[in-house]
Parts: sequence; C-alpha cells; structure tokens
Amino acid sequence: MVLRYIKRTYNRMFLAKPSKPPFANHVAQIGDPVLRNKAFPIDDDGIRSKEIQNLISVLKSTIKRCDLIGLAAPQVGIPLQLFVINFPHPLKHYSKEEVCLKQMEHVEQQVWINPEVKILDHTIVTFNESCASFKGYSADVPRYSRILLTGVNENGETQKLDAKGWTARIIQHEMDHLDGIMFSDRMIVNTLCCTGWDTINKFQGFVELRYEN
Repeated sequence: MVLRYIKRTYNRMFLAKPSKPPFANHVAQIGDPVLRNKAFPIDDDGIRSKEIQNLISVLKSTIKRCDLIGLAAPQVGIPLQLFVINFPHPLKHYSKEEVCLKQMEHVEQQVWINPEVKILDHTIVTFNESCASFKGYSADVPRYSRILLTGVNENGETQKLDAKGWTARIIQHEMDHLDGIMFSDRMIVNTLCCTGWDTINKFQGFVELRYEN
C-alpha cells in the first residue's frame, strides 16, 4: 500500500500530462465546461465513423469498469448527443422492497444517439441520485415517472423505448447531460450529502476519493 502511494505521488509530480478526450481513465467532474454545454447532434454519415465508434467503445468500457448504469459522451469530454445505459438485474443488488418501490428492471446495455424524450406520464417521483461527474455526493431528485425515448443505435438503426420507473430516471439523468444540466440543478437542495460521511467519521477523515477508472 505504501509503495502504491509513492508510485501515484511520483506519477502525479513527474509524469502527469493533460489527457485528451475521450477520457479513457476518468470521468469529467462538475466544473469542467464540457458538462455545461449543449451537446451537438451526430450526422447520420458519422455514426459508423472510426471516431464515433471509438467513443462508443470508451463509454461501454468505462461503464463496465466503473460499475455505472449510465454515461453520456460529455462525461468523457466529447460534447455529442450520445449516451450508453446498462442496469444489471436489480435483485442482485437491491431488496425486493426497493426494487418494487422504485420500479427497477434489468436493462441490457444500450447505445442511444441523437435521443429525444416525450413525457408519457407527468407524475413526479422523487428518489436519491448520484453521478459519476459529481463523485462523492448524492441528493433527492424529482423526475417524470414514464417517458418515451427515441433515437438511433450504434448501427444507425432507429429505436424507441417506453420507459417507466427507474429506467425512466436513468434516461432523464443522461438526457440532462446532453443539455448541460447536472442533477444538482434539479435536486431538492437540503438533501445533498456526501455519500461517505459515515466512513469519513469512522476513519477520522483519513479517506481517499479516487477519480481514476
């Protein structure tokens, strides 16, 4: 552990260099201008390009490596209308009560390009959210309970998804990223908290928050 710390310190002091997007080893954090700009649509002819397919590959690998359920192109430094979602079988990670309450369901990995959302049910549901670009914090965020998502996949094929509950929440979160919106813009302000506050107290502040994948 000590050797690992020394190695990281050495790397930061002598080997650090600016990374170029798409970021393959970290996720952009709140404050980075790329997260506050509206993403640009992708031309139909560009979907199969080497650059876009590489971007998709980076998003997929980052989601898997970081155990995320959604990731948008701006979060890896590219302001384009593209995101990937993937929600594992919820009963492996959550109680039956929580799965039922939040209407969680398994979602296979999906790529969405130039997505658009139509609200199917204006009922507002509020649950806690976190974000890979606001690492270490979470808050309660109100979202619409049911939406219709349309767009194209990585092969340029038209697709649509009638989403409700937790899946609808994931999609709305990622759609916000394409509009330069963070969950902190929609949150109930007094619910914002540090997700590791109890661990920080337990170890008297001797806690490390890593931003690498």
